[in-house]
Amino acid sequence: MIRWLVIIVKQPVAGRVKTRLAAGVGVTRATAFYRNSSRAVIARLSHDKRWSTTLSVAPDTTLQRPPWPCNLRQMPQGHGDLGDRMERAFKTLPPGPAILIGSDIPGIRPAHIAEGFRILGSHDVIFGPADDGGFWLVGMARRRPVLNPFKGVTWSSEHTLTDNLRVLSGYRIGLVSNLNDIDTAVAFSTVEDWAGRWVLPVDAR
Repeated sequence: MIRWLVIIVKQPVAGRVKTRLAAGVGVTRATAFYRNSSRAVIARLSHDKRWSTTLSVAPDTTLQRPPWPCNLRQMPQGHGDLGDRMERAFKTLPPGPAILIGSDIPGIRPAHIAEGFRILGSHDVIFGPADDGGFWLVGMARRRPVLNPFKGVTWSSEHTLTDNLRVLSGYRIGLVSNLNDIDTAVAFSTVEDWAGRWVLPVDAR
């Protein structure tokens, strides 16, 4: 059965991505970081044969002129909050275990994804915790339905992961490595010199 990796991406338009980071480092640098990070994460993970990579893109119209490699399977995120959009991705994918990640976490490596799929072998749902109380990865084994997995979760708060663990208390939950996205000037300063090192050329496919 195919393993599915879904990378959540936004069209890298200035003022619409990494707005919290932009408040600290400026819109231009924040947008460039997101563009570099998303391309690097896609390039680093999409060639691994242990899973099949799909991009979940926003806005939906981006599918008409995608700024990412066109050889990858792509799906629209659709409407609603983050929970709605992630649940839709899990429901839309063909059968098989699935992991969803963001594209603004330059520390992600194939080993993290492999760890997630390994843990999914004995759990229903997995999370990758972040220091801010949220999570950078969520995965589902999809051996049995998980009903309303994100209902009532407070997004972008210190309680996000705790809320989700409470909602899913009846399922077997596993945790993978802790990673963080880059939302502050201090965090940005720790990755600025290397975050875009693995970026493919703009026209690479």
